[in-house]
Parts: sequence; C-alpha cells; structure tokens
Amino acid sequence: MGRYTGPVERLSRREGIDLMLKGERRANGKGALERRGMMPPGKSPGARVSRPSVYATQLREKQRCKFHYGVRERQFRRYMAAAARHGGDAITGERLLALLEMRLDNVVYRLGLASTRAQARQFVGHGHVLVDGRRCDIASRHVAVGSAVTLAASSPIRPVATEATALIARVAPWLQADHDELAGWVLREPTRVEIDAPINEALIIEFYSRV
Repeated sequence: MGRYTGPVERLSRREGIDLMLKGERRANGKGALERRGMMPPGKSPGARVSRPSVYATQLREKQRCKFHYGVRERQFRRYMAAAARHGGDAITGERLLALLEMRLDNVVYRLGLASTRAQARQFVGHGHVLVDGRRCDIASRHVAVGSAVTLAASSPIRPVATEATALIARVAPWLQADHDELAGWVLREPTRVEIDAPINEALIIEFYSRV
C-alpha cells in the first residue's frame, strides 16, 4: 500500500474510532468524529449498514492498526514476523504493539514533542531528532531501552515542539520527558495496559493466521 495522502480524518470516520491523526484540532474538539458523528464517508444518515463478515472485521482491524501507527503493509508484515518469533498468540499481539510503540516517530509523539505521529515522522525525516546525541532520520528505528531522544539545539522546529507539549495530558509511564529541554528517555518497554491504542490485536493475529 502506498502512502496515504488524502484527508486523514476520513480514515477515522471510516474506522468509526479516533485514530489520533489530528493534533490541536482534535484536542479542541473540532475533529470529524465530533462534527459528523460515526457515519462512514459516503453514507447518508439513516443508511443501512450491512454486518461485516469475520474476515472483513479482521481486515479492518489490521488496517486500523496500520493507519494508527502510520506504517505500510510490507513494514507491518515485518513487525508481525518479528512479534511471532516470541510464540503464543497473546504474546505475539502484545509484542507487535510494543514493537510499534518503540518506533522513533512514535516515541517522539508519545513524549509530547509532536502533536501527531505524522508530524513526529516529519521531524525525524528532516533530521531534527537526536538519539543518544546522534542525529537520526529513520522514523522506523527501534529505540532501545535507556536511549535519550532530544531535539537538536539549533533546530528551527523547537517552538513548534514546545506548542505540542501543551497538548499532551500525560507522558506514557514507560517514558520520561523533560519538556523544558525538549528531551526524553525510554525507561523500559511498554506493557499492553500502558498502550492506549484502540486496537484489538487478537483480530490481527487471527487475520494473519489465515492468509
């Protein structure tokens, strides 16, 4: 699947949940779900919605996870393969989400240094993010436990990042952030209860077990 370049709130409406693809607009209660409700794009109010099949439900959950973290199909399959090596469906699902959470773009977002994952990915791609003091422009990089993630001191996006820190209610417990210095640290890998992604990972494991 190529990179999606259309209106991102359409994706949230299609999935029927908030995929957290908007930052300040969502925080101010002006997201598409608040304004237009849960009706999918192209459906008029009161239109009959057919009950999806089991396969369709599993497929939608997989797509939902991909959109949520901003990864493509080939990348997602690699994460699935890596997670499956740990064995056990429950462990595989939890490991899959943990691997996605430890991506550099997601860590920048979870630290509150960007208002959306897309913005975090742009910060990384443009070379504004340092990992343990070294510039890194690979958004999919796995951030190791104990690593420090900071914004370059001379980066022109620091004012934007400072504004983003005001939008985050709290930093995930597996991270530590210093918003004054626009820096953060990965304390440990996240557990499932600490990942607030609106994902049912069991359906994703079921989807890949049948294809």
